[in-house]
Order: sequence, then C-alpha cells, then structure tokens
Amino acid sequence: MQKKTIKWGIIGPGKIANKFATDLATIKDAELFAVASRNKEKAVDFAKKYNAPKAYNSYLELVEDAEVDAVYIATPHSFHKEHAILCLQHKKAVLCEKPFAMNLQEVEEMIAVAKKNNVLLMEALWTYFLPHYNYVLDIIRSEKFGKVLTLESDFGFYNTYNTDSRVFKKEVGGGSLLDIGIYPIFAALSSLGNPVSIEAEASFFENGADSECNIIFNYKTAKAFLKSTLLEKTPTKVIFTLEKAIVIINTRFHEPTTVSVIENGSEELIDFNYKTIGYNFETEHFNQLLREDKKESNIMTFEFSRNLIKTLDKVRNIIGLEY
Repeated sequence: MQKKTIKWGIIGPGKIANKFATDLATIKDAELFAVASRNKEKAVDFAKKYNAPKAYNSYLELVEDAEVDAVYIATPHSFHKEHAILCLQHKKAVLCEKPFAMNLQEVEEMIAVAKKNNVLLMEALWTYFLPHYNYVLDIIRSEKFGKVLTLESDFGFYNTYNTDSRVFKKEVGGGSLLDIGIYPIFAALSSLGNPVSIEAEASFFENGADSECNIIFNYKTAKAFLKSTLLEKTPTKVIFTLEKAIVIINTRFHEPTTVSVIENGSEELIDFNYKTIGYNFETEHFNQLLREDKKESNIMTFEFSRNLIKTLDKVRNIIGLEY
C-alpha cells in the first residue's frame, strides 16, 4: 500500500473506541476518517471530538466509503463476526477487538472470509504489542532466570450488577470470562503455550452470566493459576515464579505498567515511560502490515487467535457456560 496516510473507520464508538481514537491521533501517517454508530447523534459527537470528517448512522455506509482503508471494530463481542465479515466483504482491512468472536466456529468463519477476499484481519489484543509485556516474554523465552514454576494472573473489578450494562449481558458475551478472563488466559498461552489439562470452576449471576471464574492450567513442569471476577477489585498482576527469580508485571498488567524483577532478595523496578494509553503499538503494527500488503499478523497470528478462543471454549465447556 503506497498511500501515505491510512484512513481509519470505527464501528461502535464506545469507551474502548475513545481510547483507540485518542492514541490514533499520536500516530504519524494515520487518521480517524469515519465513525459509524446505529445512533447518528453518537457518531456525530464522536467524529467532532476526534476531528473525523465523516459520521454515519449505518455500518454499511462506512464500509461503502471508498476512502476508508481500515476499520476498527469496537462493538460487543456477539457482533464481532457479523461486523468483521461485513467489512471484509467490502475489502476493508479489519482490526477487531478481543475476544475475536464468541467461539471457534465464528473465528474460523471470519478467517475464511478474510482469506477469500484477500484482506488483512487481526484480533486487537493490544497487550501483545506493549513493550513491558514483550520485555517479560523475552525473559521467559530466553530462560534467563531458569524455567517457569508457577504463573499467577488475575483480573477483577467490581461493578454493581446491572443487566442494562454490556458487561453483565449474557446475550452479548457479558460476564467475567470473555470480557476480562481472556487476559490471564492470554498471559498463560503467550508465555507457556498450551496446557496439558485445564481445571475450572465458576459462579454465576442470576441471568446466567459468569460472575467469577477460577482456572488452573496444568503444564508438564509448571502450573498457571488464573482468575477473573466481577465481584471484587483484584491486584490484576501477572507473577512468574522462576527457578532463579520472581518476575512481576505490576497492577493493570494488560495495559502500560511497570515490571518488577526480584533476584537474590533484591528488587529492580523497570519503568517503560509510556506516553500514551497504549493502543498505538498494535495500531502501528497493523498499519505496517497494511503498507506491506500483508494479510495476517506475524505476532497476533490466526493460529494464536484460534488457540485463544479454543481455550476459552474449553473453559466454558468445563464450567457449563453457554451463550
């Protein structure tokens, strides 16, 4: 792609789209060009806020806009497949929020449509592109401090139960597992690979959405203890206990944060001096793929996305969660 400025469209101008748009403004040779919402007023307000020239009240209008190069999909999980396929069929490159879709079958459909139309598609799991996270992955993969013995990762916050909120709506994939449990599971899969076996138990809200999930990944020489909850605020860290050190991705591990390395009784704190919310890293990677005419990320590969949703499906099956 020789075009100098990549023109982005956003479908679903909610909370996460605001963060994406904020960081998009920091990226050279990229701009927010169009916004679409089923509520025209929302689209207009969002477009004004981020200086986007176009606001649409239909997703079809946005994907039919010949000037749009790439689309960021930030709608609820249950709509990801439908909206991604709409974009791909109109030859728009797609960066789709995590979880990619509701289950493996939907993810496979999205990938098949992307391949059929020869269009770039990537799951927007932004943590994979953050410098602090890659710093820790390098430590784990190089075995600098030996092998991993245990991994502990949690993600929890408290909101008053409210079925009007997307977070609690089971029909759109609400509940702790798909919304935030994906992050601890991602931490285990990206650092240790696939477990030999999985144990899981969960509690549920009255509408059937999971309120809390406790998971153990069993590996040949390690264990991962993972938790997601909407019942309490938790430290939201990743703690790797290795043979010769403890490496901690500090609070809010999934977003820009610090890393602690504890070795021989002394602790080193590594600060990555982030200047943005952190969405720019995945977006710059995606822009580069687009410019190089690539159809798949070499970091957030189709295989990794398949594996991630497959693992989420397995956990759902164990705890008896069906959508």
